[in-house]
Amino acid sequence: QVLLVESGGGLVQPGGSLRLSCEVSGVTFAYYTIAWIRQAPGKEREVVSSVSDDYESASYADSVKGRFTISRDNARKAVYLQMDNLRPEDTAVYYCAADHSALLNSGNLYDPGAYDYWGQGTQVTVSS
Repeated sequence: QVLLVESGGGLVQPGGSLRLSCEVSGVTFAYYTIAWIRQAPGKEREVVSSVSDDYESASYADSVKGRFTISRDNARKAVYLQMDNLRPEDTAVYYCAADHSALLNSGNLYDPGAYDYWGQGTQVTVSS
């Protein structure tokens, strides 16, 4: 059984920081690309960042580039998203998602529908 568990969400003021964590089990973690995907009320899901299995490729949506940093620890089977200089428009439910790296490429890396495995999500609210 594949299981992804997110943690670290919460309420933060604009300009603040949060660090999200995602622990993965039930797959050979080292073979999987992991992504952080968010969905704000009334908006479509957005892939904000992903990291490849070999850690050679980390990608970011333009909306978070320079503010968010993704990392992974293959020994702990975990992926992290450090979010700095948060803005009210970053408010959303953040999901950790995964799929085998062989199934992902530049054409579908930013397609939320390309990821087969999802966590339950963690709420991030940026508000004063």
